Amino acid sequence: MLLTTSVGSFPKPDYLIKARTQFSRNEITEEELHLLEKKAIAEVIKFQEEIGIDILVHGEMERGDMTTYFAEILEGFGISGLVRSYGNRYYRKPVILGKVKRNTPITVETFKYAQNLTSKPVKGMLTGPYTMMDWSFNEYYPSRKDTALALAEVIHQEVFDLEKAGAEYIQIDEPALSTRPEEINLAIEAMAIVTRGIKAKTISHICYGDFSKIYPRLLDFPVDQLDLEFANSNFSNLNLFREPKFTKEIAVGVIDVHSHKIETKEQVKANIKKALEVFPLEKVYIDPDCGLKTRTVEEAQAKLKVMVEAVREVKKELGIK
Repeated sequence: MLLTTSVGSFPKPDYLIKARTQFSRNEITEEELHLLEKKAIAEVIKFQEEIGIDILVHGEMERGDMTTYFAEILEGFGISGLVRSYGNRYYRKPVILGKVKRNTPITVETFKYAQNLTSKPVKGMLTGPYTMMDWSFNEYYPSRKDTALALAEVIHQEVFDLEKAGAEYIQIDEPALSTRPEEINLAIEAMAIVTRGIKAKTISHICYGDFSKIYPRLLDFPVDQLDLEFANSNFSNLNLFREPKFTKEIAVGVIDVHSHKIETKEQVKANIKKALEVFPLEKVYIDPDCGLKTRTVEEAQAKLKVMVEAVREVKKELGIK
């Protein structure tokens, strides 16, 4: 009970940021870049083990943007110029120019590398079909629905291969869903394709948004666990899930990843206890609100240390080993 994890991304160390810039300028080889990515992944795994996180992530050290990374490998995509995502952050938006195909596994080798570094489970990490569709320009498929369902079939292949490679937990993120609640039926239909026949525990992280517009329909999302933000909104969305009763497993975001301030242990303990007033103890996992890549390495590590310490104290108070 109260297993700890994180949403996926970690901040990249300075040496990897420098290497990615060098690679873009053809100053180092792809092989040299990959070696540094593996070094960073090993550091992320080691840190999580040292502080006692239960379900690990590899930190997405090989990825820039969560959609462009996959689009650059899948057949049928091109990449546009820079597009603003929010604030002063930009990404190169994918463009669907033809039928989308997966000619080779995308994340499996990285997953196997990370999993071989630890005896604890490492999550397989993917971007979901609805978000891939919504965050790409489409110049091929006749509708948004056709695009999402085509992507779902391709992503299902990746999920199947991750499970075959030994992934016990597979997270398929759909951050775009909270911004278009009117399309929740499409997102559900697409995710049903992605998770079809999968026995591994499936998870979907859905980012900040007005969950009142998609709840309780959200309970029909065909995954075992939903991972939602709570800390950034000061748990103002918590009461929404009291009625009707939340029936899935829930990963509760108790750390605000958009703040430089390091939470105190007492603050995090209070957040956990708020969640336990609504969600059954046996269905609650604890993690940050979202990926940690926007923080510095020092901030991310400090936040996770506080989170793990808080969970330990809460479990002790509740008599959980």
